[in-house]
Amino acid sequence: MMQNTDSNLSNAKNKFGNSRTVTDQHVLIVGGGHVGLSFALLLAHHGIASTLLEKMGYPTISPNDDSNRSHYLDSRNTALSRRTVQIYQEIDLWDELQSHACRIDAVQISEQGSFGRAQLNKDEEKVESFGQVMENAWLGRKLLLAAQQEPLIALIDHANVTAVAQKNDMVTLSFSYYGKEEHEQQLQASVLVACDGRDSTVRQLLGIGTTTYDYQQTAIVGVVETDKPHEHVAIERFSPAGPLAVLPLTDPDGDGNDEYQIGYRRSVVWVCPTGEETKYLEDDAHFLQTLQQAFGERAGTFVTAGRRGAYPLMRVLADKQVDGRCVVMGNAAHTLHPVAGQGFNLCMRDAHVLAQMMSTQVLKGEDIGDMQLLKRYEKARQTDQKRVIRFCDAVVHGFTHPNPAIKLARNVALVAFDKLPNIKPLIANYAMGLKS
Repeated sequence: MMQNTDSNLSNAKNKFGNSRTVTDQHVLIVGGGHVGLSFALLLAHHGIASTLLEKMGYPTISPNDDSNRSHYLDSRNTALSRRTVQIYQEIDLWDELQSHACRIDAVQISEQGSFGRAQLNKDEEKVESFGQVMENAWLGRKLLLAAQQEPLIALIDHANVTAVAQKNDMVTLSFSYYGKEEHEQQLQASVLVACDGRDSTVRQLLGIGTTTYDYQQTAIVGVVETDKPHEHVAIERFSPAGPLAVLPLTDPDGDGNDEYQIGYRRSVVWVCPTGEETKYLEDDAHFLQTLQQAFGERAGTFVTAGRRGAYPLMRVLADKQVDGRCVVMGNAAHTLHPVAGQGFNLCMRDAHVLAQMMSTQVLKGEDIGDMQLLKRYEKARQTDQKRVIRFCDAVVHGFTHPNPAIKLARNVALVAFDKLPNIKPLIANYAMGLKS
């Protein structure tokens, strides 16, 4: 059964008139997480319709729902780079997001038990901020609401993808409603984009292999409160176990971008050797004490810990990101170590570039699923992707290596980074995604 998108296109024309060109070409997106929803919204901004399939069921929400957090200390968070914020601004979504975003004005970097340290300050680098920290639940809620209200986006949840077939002029996707194999259906489109995560079903159906590396580390992620206000400072701390970070968060009744707000909530990413995570998950006192020992008094006293999640860390890279009329994107293309918070921001830059390239095709009256176009996209993103992957691995391995000579070298490098002119602006621009 082929999905009919004529009503979507008609609605878009009626609602937007001539404000954007709407194409009759169509994109299938598999994976309705943050990357998939964002990509669908980027396409809609350019007048390109999409159908988005998600394996899980979407929650029932409405624009009138209470915006206050129901789980004050129980959330995962994402650091959005300056470039990612700009992308959401381009599609007029940032105004909806920013009330629950907390800006990063400064970044402190140091190694436990060593002399090396460095600091980035927004005033010195002449930027509005280095990025924003936002709860995943809030970001996902706003993305889903925007997609539900967009006539060019059709949402299908509980969808279990079973097959992918390609012809010269289209791709066909077979799926069933999850747990009900007898209701298998088919959709056809100009192009298929897989945003269905590290263990991507679509990537496997296409026969695309992966190169994997197990860091033998597990990230403990959660939210804590300290007795000292965060003052919009992110603290990156390196320990023998791995990189650690505390990031500023908004308080439940305030705007994280209000310069007068005093916030005490912080997002924590604590990396430990795999196998040791249980004691950090189950014992609040032990977790808080461990954080205190690692960070000293930089963040003040850690007083309260919320529920935490454990996530084994692996690098998973798709052997290729384009196969015919199919593209793998997001964690399906590259799952990275969370050090420096680069993974999601890299995915957003990928999504933004592909949406723009497809928009150019529309304006020229050409096929958005043209295989040469998709190959150009893959090539265009290689430099940025490889740079981020190398940077993340260099930080992880460089700051966990026990060799005394390497330890001395990395601490000297931190001091040099902090003192030498012209280095900070370059690194800051790369970290903010403004130079790729």
